[in-house]
Amino acid sequence: MPVLTRLIPSPVSVDINAGALDDLAGLLADQRISASGKLAVAISGGSGAALRDRLAPVLPGADWFELTDGTIDGAIQLADAMKSGHYDAVVGLGGGKIIDAAKYAAARIGLPMVAVATNLSHDGICSPVSILDNDAGRGSYGVPTPIALVIDLDVIRDAPVRFVRSGVGDAVSNISAIADWELSHRETGEPIDGLAAAMARTAGESVLRHPGGCGDDDFLTVLSEGLVLSGIAMSIAGHTRPSSGACHEISHAFDLLYPKRSALHGEQVGLGAAFAMHLRGAPEESALMVDVLRRHGLPVLPNEIGFSEDEFVKAVEYAPQTRPGRYTILEHLDLSSDAIRDAYADYAKAVSQTIGG
Repeated sequence: MPVLTRLIPSPVSVDINAGALDDLAGLLADQRISASGKLAVAISGGSGAALRDRLAPVLPGADWFELTDGTIDGAIQLADAMKSGHYDAVVGLGGGKIIDAAKYAAARIGLPMVAVATNLSHDGICSPVSILDNDAGRGSYGVPTPIALVIDLDVIRDAPVRFVRSGVGDAVSNISAIADWELSHRETGEPIDGLAAAMARTAGESVLRHPGGCGDDDFLTVLSEGLVLSGIAMSIAGHTRPSSGACHEISHAFDLLYPKRSALHGEQVGLGAAFAMHLRGAPEESALMVDVLRRHGLPVLPNEIGFSEDEFVKAVEYAPQTRPGRYTILEHLDLSSDAIRDAYADYAKAVSQTIGG
């Protein structure tokens, strides 16, 4: 008998609205994630700690664990601290580093994980991957998708707007990532999961085409949904291909070559995506991406995040080494340093015309 359907790994509950945090205790009970209220809550010293006083009275059975960094060692220590508590679930309350560490810790001790995002800086809030710093720089670790996701738009609006902008860059970069996946399919025969590609592309296009701004609840809802869809697309595919191509290779190169100076993830991948679209001979698409990134206050040239032209060329040249075996427009063109410099000069000229126009 043919398989007529498939199971899609996704959260059992996604709550995106103003005031969603007030419903957290009810969500945990109603979805039978934690009927007893025995929870391990991981927080940062920043946004998470600020919300602890608000949530502690409605989560009386919770134990709170403050995490100071986003390292693999910190995530392992978090898991060790939690494993003797007989908890129903782990709650990650904070930004990307806290949620990634909480996902890893929950996976390590075999508990479901609830992500409560306090900013929208990247699509890791619902992805099956934890990005954690290690001795070699930074690593990606496979983890289960969060069982539930809560995004309170009131909390998001209170976060630094730079974090929302970063999420815009990450969502929009899906369009470049899908183009790279399709290129690899044509050139190497790499299979494409059509559903995962459709979800990731829809997420990117919905953010790219939305006329709203970072302080607009309608736009924040679309951005939140886009980041969630990106995470689910990666779960469906079983890897990061739906949201990671040349754009992310360039960002990883920034992180590895200039670890003390790298910008926010979404800022780097947005810039990388716009440049990658230019490299693949799609000037109109690149110009549209530049226009949207600029409208949201995101960088479109490396000097806007503190990197010189030479440093950008070096990062692009190094980028394929960050994901061995991945085929993108960078591997396809296999550009020399001089060719990258020439391509960047053309891109910078096009950017100036886009901004000037």
